[in-house]
Amino acid sequence: MGSIDIPLKDKIILITGGASGIGLALAKQSSSLGAKVLVSDLRTTPDFDHFAAGNPNIVYVQSDVTHWPDFLKLFNVCEQKWNDVPDAYGICAGLFEPGFSNFWQDPEDEKGYKQVDVNVSHPIKLTRLAIKKSLGRGKRASVCIIASIGGLGGSLAAPLYCATKHAIVGFVKSMKDSEPLTSVKITTICPGLVNTPLFTPDKITQYSFAESKALMPGDVAANMLRLLQEKEFGCGTVLELSKAGTRVVPEWNIEPSSAEGTGQNEDEQKAGLQALLGPIREKLGGEKASKL
Repeated sequence: MGSIDIPLKDKIILITGGASGIGLALAKQSSSLGAKVLVSDLRTTPDFDHFAAGNPNIVYVQSDVTHWPDFLKLFNVCEQKWNDVPDAYGICAGLFEPGFSNFWQDPEDEKGYKQVDVNVSHPIKLTRLAIKKSLGRGKRASVCIIASIGGLGGSLAAPLYCATKHAIVGFVKSMKDSEPLTSVKITTICPGLVNTPLFTPDKITQYSFAESKALMPGDVAANMLRLLQEKEFGCGTVLELSKAGTRVVPEWNIEPSSAEGTGQNEDEQKAGLQALLGPIREKLGGEKASKL
């Protein structure tokens, strides 16, 4: 069984994190193609509410992707509304080193790292459910998970985030031969810097954020739609996206990107190092024994 084109017109797409940022851009673009859009998020936003108002083919379900029973709630709503399960999945919900789940700040105790639950466990579990639901209906489906260029390299300031995105890249590469068994295509996209709400004011300073170097959410969404719909991008595809364009990442070895907004540009690294390491040095300074 090879990959096939899956045009989204009259199809159902489930989008996690679909009320803002890249997820909302994907919801808007999918709707413009004639898709039925099921959005999962913790809460809506005014932008989403305006977009969804009066459209019966846009359905919002309040849900927490770290609470796995909420996934079943999503599928139940989908089947009640459209008597079917999704044909496509845009897995967009994610965390970027928030204060409550941060390697260097390390505020968590018994519950583990929330960032791992959102960025790793949620997309892997939802992909498994997509396979199960699609097989049960005897239908093809396509899954695209947002990773990051941080999943191809690394960042001292965001080691937990990068580790979670490496996990997604590894998961998708591992699934490259699964489509003949499951009828579900699984791909991932690795964008560079993106102008989304994940860049809170503190991160804008620390990471020397500049809008001129950033992709827009719509750029990422448009390429996710290529991955979801076009058979050119087979199961296991890892697509890098930066201001320099796109390239498919081979399973083994790739030269690091030097485009602006990727975190790998040498001049940017040198210029932003002081700001990048400032909060880390401050935190470690408080932990350092005076005798050292």
